[in-house]
Amino acid sequence: MAATAHFSGIAVERAGEPEKLFVIDGASHFYLYDRDAYVSPASAKLTSFFGEHLNQPQVEGRAA
Repeated sequence: MAATAHFSGIAVERAGEPEKLFVIDGASHFYLYDRDAYVSPASAKLTSFFGEHLNQPQVEGRAA
């Protein structure tokens, strides 16, 4: 697990909805820079998550 995983966990705990922590087994923080075996799954998850949750109607009192 990445040395920074602890900080990611804290960020997810503090995040409002929607939130999601995606762990890529075997990857370190640095593997996500240029190793396609790790970058591609991460990019696919980000694309899916943001595609689902961005462009949502604004909720009163909170930016979408």
